[in-house]
Amino acid sequence: MKIAIIGGGPAGLYSAILLKKQRPGAEITVYERNRADDTFGFGVVFSDATLDNFEKYDSPSYRRITQEFAYWDDIAVHFRGTVHRVGGNGFCGCSRRKLLLILQERARELGVTLMFEADIEDEARFADADLVVLADGINSRFRDRYIEHFQPEVDLRSNVFAWMGSTRPLDAFTFIFQETEWGPFIAHAYQYEAGRSTWIFETDPQTFKRAGLEGLNEKQSADRMASIFGWFLEGHQLLTNRSMWRNFPMIRSKRWVKDNMVLLGDAKATAHFSIGSGTKLAMEDAIALADAMQRAPTVDAALRQYEDGRREEVEKTQHAADVSLVWFEHVDRFWDFDPVQFAFGVMTRAKAITYDNLTLRAPDFVSEVDKAFAKQVRAKGFDVDLEKPVAPMFQPLRLREMELANRAVVSPMCMYSAKEGVPGDFHLVHYGSRAIGGAGLIFTEMTCVGRDARITPGCTGLWNDEQEAAWRRIVDFVHVNSAAKICLQLGHAGRKGATKLMWDGMDRPLEQGGWDVLSASPIPYFPDSQVPREMDRAAMNAVKAAFVQAAERGEACGFDMLELHSAHGYLLASFISPLTNQRSDAYGGSLGNRLRFPLEVFEALRAAWPSHKPMSVRISATDWAEGGITGDDAVVIARAFAEAGVDLVDVSTGQTVRDAQPVYGRMFQTPFSEQVRNEARVATMCVGNITTSDQVNTILAAGRADLVALGRPHLVDPSFTLKAAAWYGAEAVFCPPQYLPGKEQIFRNSVRDRQDFDDLKIKAKPKTRAELKAEATKPLAAE
Repeated sequence: MKIAIIGGGPAGLYSAILLKKQRPGAEITVYERNRADDTFGFGVVFSDATLDNFEKYDSPSYRRITQEFAYWDDIAVHFRGTVHRVGGNGFCGCSRRKLLLILQERARELGVTLMFEADIEDEARFADADLVVLADGINSRFRDRYIEHFQPEVDLRSNVFAWMGSTRPLDAFTFIFQETEWGPFIAHAYQYEAGRSTWIFETDPQTFKRAGLEGLNEKQSADRMASIFGWFLEGHQLLTNRSMWRNFPMIRSKRWVKDNMVLLGDAKATAHFSIGSGTKLAMEDAIALADAMQRAPTVDAALRQYEDGRREEVEKTQHAADVSLVWFEHVDRFWDFDPVQFAFGVMTRAKAITYDNLTLRAPDFVSEVDKAFAKQVRAKGFDVDLEKPVAPMFQPLRLREMELANRAVVSPMCMYSAKEGVPGDFHLVHYGSRAIGGAGLIFTEMTCVGRDARITPGCTGLWNDEQEAAWRRIVDFVHVNSAAKICLQLGHAGRKGATKLMWDGMDRPLEQGGWDVLSASPIPYFPDSQVPREMDRAAMNAVKAAFVQAAERGEACGFDMLELHSAHGYLLASFISPLTNQRSDAYGGSLGNRLRFPLEVFEALRAAWPSHKPMSVRISATDWAEGGITGDDAVVIARAFAEAGVDLVDVSTGQTVRDAQPVYGRMFQTPFSEQVRNEARVATMCVGNITTSDQVNTILAAGRADLVALGRPHLVDPSFTLKAAAWYGAEAVFCPPQYLPGKEQIFRNSVRDRQDFDDLKIKAKPKTRAELKAEATKPLAAE
């Protein structure tokens, strides 16, 4: 077999090593345009888990690499005169040049031919090759040559960065957040060998311009950074090596394979440096390719296996990198945070590290986080314990005169089980059991303000006396048997009305028994959906009156809070989104105009709803579709509602148009809550694939939301909050007297269960290489 590898970086060299080990008789040649000892950049970083993988696949190169590594356990966050160190992270750094020389040496040992200063223009010279590996880097010539086939998407990120080095020794992976007269600068720094450390400097484009960095050469840029971070460099110089300021390109390729050619490493996909995964991804690509070549009967089959099997892991890493880089791009959102909360946000920004995870590895740090959170709660007038505070999930919250015992919320979820809008016994049990289960706040499903405002024939409503009496029964039960507060969510389906029950075909039009539907513009949801009637002023007045009448009935029922549903493509949302509002009058066009009618409805409700009771609004913070609402728009929308008197913004996303392309994942909507909360300066509730109390605490402690709503977890476990309270030792959680023996038992058992769980996690986690190295160099005790 003949294999040509274009690119002598880590991806190309490691794939050559692994493929040669599999096929000693194969003719494998690596072509690299630079000289053998040329390299750009300074250090590379790997986690212990990545090194474990290297050990498995090629122990000789692994041993040489680890002999050269600098090891550390701590991450140090410097912010506003404070330093927070978090241990147990298990990272290792190595000179990029040394890594390449080690891989070159190992490749030669195995019989791989290395050709340097070989600038390959096209693949014609490899016509006789069975496999061509394209590992020619972030500016891949071959990816661009076949751009229509590979279809790369390049997202050039807004922040600018420069990669430098220093002689400053470091004993931790170090983040420095530095305020300057021009704005914030960030340094990502780590040691990779004795007397050498990598320094990546990053800032937003506005700060970059104000600081006068445009047009400076490498030395001038280094001098400017040395003046900004000189207090930490302590006289150590900054080193340069093609250290020019640039924007990071997030690259995703639709295809990785063409004929017998395959993209590896940065040529196919990139991951932001803030999670240190570029070289890791490149070398793990080589591992995946080698595995596929070993398993598959032909090269074609191997390349298909490689792409199919590897893509999910790469996309997961890229998603984590995306979340991380966005955090750094918008660090100004958190600049006024308490330093310990800020540091917690740094640690948990990419979702891989959580509150519970940090409690195991850095309990003192999490204790500081809890105290800082409790201090904020105390400042709001609550007499909470500052020395031994409960976890953030179990801290109280006040909205106007409504006090919530904890931050766990039962999300609004349509049950599609009402008869002519009347909630029945199912609803009584549904809401009552979840209130007894300990949640601080219960939301009703979207309750419709008129018969023709319903989504489906099974939706609840509040437009007549029978419905009012049924809801009063539910509210009374919640108040008598729990400490939960209950919020009435009012909405109008708009163009998504007159549709089937969810389990019969969600959003599909009724085949019979339907009703006329309204919207901002006459655009059907599906092509075969009913075409809605464009609302005129008379229709707007009638709908607004229906909302007010429903709110008045809600007050008669005794609801503690009122939410206006303005999301998910329903009537009010159809005015807000430009994808569903094509009006040319005062209610269309600009975002301010599109908000006009939803704000009219909200203001009418605020006037009718008791002033001491809070109100919230649910919004779609993005339509997940080209030309639709964006996160920046959501900030403007939230501010407008806040000015009208809203107390909480319930941040959801999407469901506006059928061709939306949401990016799902754990807590996938939380970044929008974070943006709205910290830019619009309004309390938020987040929702969306949040499944554990650990995630709830992580979100709250990092300042990404003020309340956390969970849907599916509450569907299968009405006592979700009570169980979480036992896990975290939050004794004050309410429990009705009939259930107290159960509460006492779960609290007793949870002490042991939590200790057993923590012990198991600690035992199962291998020691980091930094810990092992420290043990190996520890002097023997005197006999």
